[in-house]
Amino acid sequence: MQNSTPTETPAKAEDVALSHGLKQRHLSMIALGGVIGAGLFVGSGAGIAAAGPSIVIAYVISGLLVMLVMRMLGEMSAAYPSSGTFSAHAERAIGPWAGFTAGWSFWVLLCTAVGLEGIGAAKIVTGWLPGTPEWAWVALFMVVFCGANLAAVKNFGEFEFWFAALKVGAIALFLVLGGLAIAGALPGTDAPGTANLTGAGGFLPNGSEGLIIGLLASVFAYGGMETVTIAAAESENPVSGVARAVRTAMWRIALFYIGSMAVVVTLIPWDSEEVVEKGPYVATLDHLGIPGAGQLMNVVVLVALLSAMNANIYGSSRIAYSLVRRGQGPAALGRVSDGVPRVAVLASSVFGFVCVVLSYWRPDDVFPWLLNMIGAVILVVWILIAASQLRLRRRLERETPEKLVVRMWAFPVLTWVAMAGMAGIFVLMAREPDTRVQLYSTGVMTLLLAAVGYAWQRRRARA
Repeated sequence: MQNSTPTETPAKAEDVALSHGLKQRHLSMIALGGVIGAGLFVGSGAGIAAAGPSIVIAYVISGLLVMLVMRMLGEMSAAYPSSGTFSAHAERAIGPWAGFTAGWSFWVLLCTAVGLEGIGAAKIVTGWLPGTPEWAWVALFMVVFCGANLAAVKNFGEFEFWFAALKVGAIALFLVLGGLAIAGALPGTDAPGTANLTGAGGFLPNGSEGLIIGLLASVFAYGGMETVTIAAAESENPVSGVARAVRTAMWRIALFYIGSMAVVVTLIPWDSEEVVEKGPYVATLDHLGIPGAGQLMNVVVLVALLSAMNANIYGSSRIAYSLVRRGQGPAALGRVSDGVPRVAVLASSVFGFVCVVLSYWRPDDVFPWLLNMIGAVILVVWILIAASQLRLRRRLERETPEKLVVRMWAFPVLTWVAMAGMAGIFVLMAREPDTRVQLYSTGVMTLLLAAVGYAWQRRRARA
């Protein structure tokens, strides 16, 4: 059952209720820094250990898929700016049950990620200050970012502006130093040539299975790019902001992700234990023998984790707010004070801290179950983005073609190609024992949410 009318009015109400406190400089840097997520710094080591030098190919494949998803999302978000982003688009295109499913599954993902990033950041700090309790650092980070998001959206924007500036600067410096080292122009280093790319088992040391594991790891490293389409709804010019962010996505992905992976596997052996233990960036800088560079990169990793915490508290609160404004959640979460959905911010932060408590209290059963449940949520969201874009594009061309400020390339061919790619990743996840449990757990949660959303949709239709 499809009904576009209930979605149009709340979208307008959102624009009135929320403030527009994000400036273009905030949005531009959120778009730029949002690409450099905690997954790149923290999670890429496991991908390199599995795929070896072929991790570059894995990031190229997953990067192309992400570019297509962001282009589709950008097309819809420029036409219909909303803090509900893909959830609102899914409701408009497919039906309220789809918006309900996409929105609440993503909310659980973001809130859980807040807790995970807090734990990761606390581990770094306790490494510098041994003897201090991890949970206390997590609580401190949570209070700081919850407080910043409660005050005003511009606080979120300022935090992300400076966090993103530091991340972009660090990656740029890493790429420059890496390029000099590869060329043999860095003092005290010799050009490695292709020794690390072809030695120790070759470019595909673990065969196609290793490449598949690296591909799955790389796909989930791209999570967090959606924040810019959420933030755009509270910017001075949502349409141009989204358009600019999406149009520059290609070179940002190529430079930051693919470029840095190429530098890492060229400079150090892929099977070095330090790649996983220290992380690929710290291990590379330590290998180059640059004094203090490894510890400096640890500071950048900490910033990336704190940035992700801040962004996920913001994103989860806006997704929850949008769902409630569309009648799909507890009314209390939709209350707005001074342009900020403060109850939604508090609820999202509390859920995130509950995840932290579970990691200490029930580390062997409840917490792993929660992690498995969110394991494939981002793919479910991407599938709904593609399905929504297929339907909304035709409607836009027919009814309001002037809203097509951003256009999906080679529509509908590349949309179908992207959907086929996502289906292929689902198949690959089902083949691997480690990801199969995540796929099934996410599937169960998605089906339950879809059933609840459909029942709610039928009840509203009868009313």
